[in-house]
Amino acid sequence: MADLAQEPDMPGALAPAQPVHGGPDALGAARHDFSTNSNACGPCPQALAAVQQADATRYPDPAYTHLRARLAAFHGVAPARIVLAASASEFIHRVTALAAQRGVRAVALPAHSYGDYAQAAQARGLRLLRPADAGHAAAGLHWACDPSSPLGGADPAWAAWRGARSGASEHAAAGALRVLDCAYAPLRLHTGHGVAGPRAWEVPDTGLATWQFWTPNKALGLTGVRAAYAIAPPGADADVAALHALAPSWLVGAHGVALLDCWADPATQHWLAHCLPVLRDWKARQQALCADLGWAVVTGSQANYFCAQVPAADVQAAVRHLRTHGIQVRDCRSFGLPGTVRLGVLPPASQDALRWAWLAGKGR
Repeated sequence: MADLAQEPDMPGALAPAQPVHGGPDALGAARHDFSTNSNACGPCPQALAAVQQADATRYPDPAYTHLRARLAAFHGVAPARIVLAASASEFIHRVTALAAQRGVRAVALPAHSYGDYAQAAQARGLRLLRPADAGHAAAGLHWACDPSSPLGGADPAWAAWRGARSGASEHAAAGALRVLDCAYAPLRLHTGHGVAGPRAWEVPDTGLATWQFWTPNKALGLTGVRAAYAIAPPGADADVAALHALAPSWLVGAHGVALLDCWADPATQHWLAHCLPVLRDWKARQQALCADLGWAVVTGSQANYFCAQVPAADVQAAVRHLRTHGIQVRDCRSFGLPGTVRLGVLPPASQDALRWAWLAGKGR
């Protein structure tokens, strides 16, 4: 998860804004890393073995013929609708480049969102519009993420797009590119109707002109392997061809191919289905722990992460204090949520370490 910092690292430096990430930092990997949304039950044994056994001595097929057919069968679509990507971030930049190529001048973003949506638009001089901004519905490129980031709830834009199919809403202008980020869908622990079950993460082909893109490395607990793919809406042949033309050769290496191929395996999906109830139990425990520490848990998260408001005079200092004790959380200032942190769900031992570190510093 990356977002854009509001200022350079060094005062007075003429440096571009730097991305803010969860995960390892200058101190290395934290022993208890709550700052990412990776599946804490991972890594998936099947996927790990597939990556370790990948043949890195050869180029992959540049057309990814077998892999695209396998992913297409997995989702029940034609192989021509599968577009490989080096990562979610790479696809975000490429589809934004396509939008700019088509003459788009404004991009509609969720109220709080993954920073690469904005970074890709700003790099091409496109205007950023949030839901409260005038002209939001008329933007030429619309992003949604469900479950949302960083709050983990249902994305109102996606609900509106589905409503548009029945004439209930005209959320995006005719001809606009709609892209649904499904990064966290496989780790949905709850739905509006209760507990999520196996393959509840699947997004139906609604007939809307909506792209979906998928990054299974989070669900498989292998975020260090960079690989993703998108599913084009029906009838988007011209945009598919344009995206292929914008891509460099060999987008995905041997290890990424192995991961995506394994993602479509029934045994992998069986493993993931068994992770969900474990993560639900850990999440309930972790939210109770946060409440016990006096943190105000933000309700509505359906995913394996949630946000909480921290009762500290200086939240940044509190975050730094936790980091010195091997605990890393995600400061949500760059999401426009000051005083709030996001926590991926971790096992009880890590939760207990968080409790100890917080009480040791008394919240700073």
